[in-house]
Amino acid sequence: MAVIFPDSQPSTPLQDPLLPWLWSVKQALEDWNSRKESGSDLIKLLSDCIAAFKDNDQYRDDIRFLKIWFFYMDFSEDFGSVFQKMWESKICVGNALLYIWYASFLESKGKLYDASMVYQMGISRNAKPVEWVKKAHALFLERMSEIVSSAQTIGNDESITFGSLTNPWSSSTMKVLLKKINHELMKYDGYQCTTKPYSGKVALSSLKNSSRNKTIEIGRTKYQIIGCAGQGGFAQVYKAYVSCNPDDVVALKIQKPAFPWEFHMYCQLNQRISDKERSSFGLAHRMHLYSDCSILVCDYLGNGTLQDAINSFAVIGKSMEEVLCIYYTIEMLYMLETLHGVGIIHGDFKPDNLLIRYARDGITKAGSRYGNDLTKDGFRDRSGPWHDQGLCLVDWGRGIDMHLFPDNMEFKGDCRTSGFRCVEMQENRPWTFQVDTYGLCVVVHMMLHNSYMEIEKKLSPEGVYIYQPKSSFKRYWNGELWRNLFKKLLNSSPGCNDKKLLQDLRESFQDYMCSDPQLIKKLSELLVKQRASLCA
Repeated sequence: MAVIFPDSQPSTPLQDPLLPWLWSVKQALEDWNSRKESGSDLIKLLSDCIAAFKDNDQYRDDIRFLKIWFFYMDFSEDFGSVFQKMWESKICVGNALLYIWYASFLESKGKLYDASMVYQMGISRNAKPVEWVKKAHALFLERMSEIVSSAQTIGNDESITFGSLTNPWSSSTMKVLLKKINHELMKYDGYQCTTKPYSGKVALSSLKNSSRNKTIEIGRTKYQIIGCAGQGGFAQVYKAYVSCNPDDVVALKIQKPAFPWEFHMYCQLNQRISDKERSSFGLAHRMHLYSDCSILVCDYLGNGTLQDAINSFAVIGKSMEEVLCIYYTIEMLYMLETLHGVGIIHGDFKPDNLLIRYARDGITKAGSRYGNDLTKDGFRDRSGPWHDQGLCLVDWGRGIDMHLFPDNMEFKGDCRTSGFRCVEMQENRPWTFQVDTYGLCVVVHMMLHNSYMEIEKKLSPEGVYIYQPKSSFKRYWNGELWRNLFKKLLNSSPGCNDKKLLQDLRESFQDYMCSDPQLIKKLSELLVKQRASLCA
């Protein structure tokens, strides 16, 4: 990346204080390339230059200064924090090059999800010229489509090996895994694959601009699109009526490039989790795989997410009631206990991937109160009305199937999801189930405090250093329960019995709830109130 001095820029150091720094950086780069200078000297020069000008409005939109940031980023192990500082300093945030360069940088590091999200960010912010971002994004999608297509055409007859530490989300790992499961994919009920692109009368790309009441045909079935239910870097999710029937509602997840991995994860959930527990983890009915995209047909739950529930309290300046926090904590502990016990990691455990489920009775048309049947009976074993009540974990694109890896496998790699990076990721240590249990801790913290969790390392009474949240607990909360949860999950040792740990924690919360019938009664009332609020 050459340092360029446009003619339109001031040409003297007096008018342009950045100019001497640019010449120094140019010389340092030449010296470094010829090994006349150490890398540490160059890094310090770049760091000092950034510190000197990052708050200077004169250079906020200067492409030359943007290049200095990217030179520095290339030498940094924690490049995510460098970009965060660029963003906070508003360096070229309206320029297409910021998004194109950073997305390309992420792609070179194997961070494909994040790269696509950066492209989407640039397009949504209309970075100038936005045509550059759109073109770069289209080329990126073509490259990703080639990776997935090549994985689909290779059989399952070659030996697959993994290093001692593998990034489960890197493009190279995903390519290997897709090769490994290709034969099994073909056998899944509802899996339909073609080498041709999607060719329906209504272009899928047109749904992004206006989706409501458009009808698309997928695999000889017509789906009436009712609206967009959510979108991410790679995919858009739409609510749709099957054969225009309002009583048959599904979610259509349309993804470019084509990505069959998520359907594999849903099918593995079907095989490994009992019918009684299955409704807590989302259901996918079909996967239509084309050369240019994939369409996943899933159950639709329209009751909102746990994030919506948290926000409903935040907008009125309050936090979620503790008894409701306890209930959802039990649900999440149960989920991870079940998943990890069958060798599955979700990998993206956060409140907007947790849909809310309600017991079927609900609120009657006459306005009678829902939840009268949610009594102590059945609470502990989640039977009766409690069976249909709770949470449903969806979005399995980052799911990890431990059965595809050697025993006792540990992973490297960073999820790069701000606020949800487990301690091991932050310290560049290997991890397995911690990616989920840390996410659970963050969600609990959000419910209790209306804020993301910040952690600190402190000396415990036992004389060892442990991680704990910086936020303190309110005096009227059950501090012992919460302290034990965070202490155990934030400081779990490698090789510990994760399933037993989660079970013990879950039972401690259940024991507390069942110790007083008034707590169950209050919980039932709060669930009534929450449903009336979120579903209004």
